[in-house]
Amino acid sequence: MQLNSILSQRVVVESSQVPWVDSPAAGIARQLLERDGGEVARATSLVRYAPGAHFARHTHELGEEIFVLEGVLDEESGSFGAGTYIKNPPGSSHAPGSTTGCTLFVKLRHLDPADRARTVIDTRTASWFPGMVPGLSVLPLSEFEAQHTALVRWAPGTQFTPHRHFGGEEILVLEGVFEDEFGRYPAGTWIRSPHLSMHRPFSIEGCTILVKTGHLPVAQPDNATA
Repeated sequence: MQLNSILSQRVVVESSQVPWVDSPAAGIARQLLERDGGEVARATSLVRYAPGAHFARHTHELGEEIFVLEGVLDEESGSFGAGTYIKNPPGSSHAPGSTTGCTLFVKLRHLDPADRARTVIDTRTASWFPGMVPGLSVLPLSEFEAQHTALVRWAPGTQFTPHRHFGGEEILVLEGVFEDEFGRYPAGTWIRSPHLSMHRPFSIEGCTILVKTGHLPVAQPDNATA
């Protein structure tokens, strides 16, 4: 399956408009935002576990990033509530489930094979830092070479300077409304902007976004398809 798989193209998806699709595991459904492959795929999805649902143990050859949006995710290593960020490195394995049910934002098969650090951060208790402009706060989540993942909080009326993203940028709007010169993006919107894309972001109402930068290719084979 190929969905929004040309990484050199800008994509904007409002998840509220995307249907839930059952996964092979009973009680687990997905909203597909980006996918390149079959059941083993480079993918970006929202994943919903019904109470008691679980996946069988499996290995992530190219890693996985998870942000818990609602409920509690259970793994052998512990239980992780809403606001938890988890990076499972390439080669790691687990059998995730949820006793009470949960909703996750998940990215699969996009980490650098050399990125071997597992990371777990409870963003509800972690420290935020001042951003590059007044009104911006940043909570770093993961960093490996040029790749960065962070939460960014915009106070109402915050504006950022026009800039380009080497290696591209992905945004999931968690709260409020994020904006740039191309449009308004309410909570639940996923945006992928390719290598060297440029924009002038701001937020009139204020917002919180999950941001990943530097992970998209600087070039892609000509035979890629959408």
